[in-house]
Amino acid sequence: MKIWGDFHTHTLYSHGSGTIKDNVEAAIKAGLSAVGISEHGPSNWFMGPRVSDFDKMREEVDKLKEIYNNINIYLGCEANIVSLDGRLDIPEKVLEKLDYVMAGLHPMVWPKSFKDGVALIIDNILSKQSNNFKIRALEQNTTALIKAIENYNINVITHPGLHLAIDTAALAEAAAKAGTALEINAGHSYMTEEYVKIAKSFGVKFVIGSDAHNPKDVGNFEKGIYIAERAGLTTDDVINAKPIGSPEPLTVGY
Repeated sequence: MKIWGDFHTHTLYSHGSGTIKDNVEAAIKAGLSAVGISEHGPSNWFMGPRVSDFDKMREEVDKLKEIYNNINIYLGCEANIVSLDGRLDIPEKVLEKLDYVMAGLHPMVWPKSFKDGVALIIDNILSKQSNNFKIRALEQNTTALIKAIENYNINVITHPGLHLAIDTAALAEAAAKAGTALEINAGHSYMTEEYVKIAKSFGVKFVIGSDAHNPKDVGNFEKGIYIAERAGLTTDDVINAKPIGSPEPLTVGY
């Protein structure tokens, strides 16, 4: 399979090392027909952009779209889930201005409340030492993800299960019902074929993303494609994939 668009890329607006323009030019060099900018929300410890930065990014992306007519450029996000009831750290009025919404659980974010902090941070730390906490953390993490899918129009859940354990089957079932895809993250090698096979059995769709934090990594899907193909996925299962040699899609496809 061939991946035609990279929708998980970061820039200097958060903890990436390049500009939006750098990522666009890297995507063109990689032969992609689409690229998306997907910064975290403001809750990341010491590296999240301000909410107002999304207006700046929107303006910058729109200007670049006028300059580069050989690639589709999109503005999305990788919002943080900051509470057990699935709240995101990006206001809905900002999400409405974006071309797509990705969201995920991250271990180093400011929670919505003290109770949420205990559940999503402390319990996950303690889960490394205690089986009881491991079971509780897994249940809480999964609940937070499912609630987020129910609360928002989320296109993709990013790197599910990375750092924070989840119930793959429960998440995949909820995601398939909501029309939310699960990411196969090519920037990390944690995901297994078994994980993908379990998720696929519930009819969920997938997206392969580079999670590029440096322009040179935009369009680097090698690990993700390897996992997808080993798990038996086809281009019908992966939203941003196409058979080798077929025409490029005209839109983001979400």
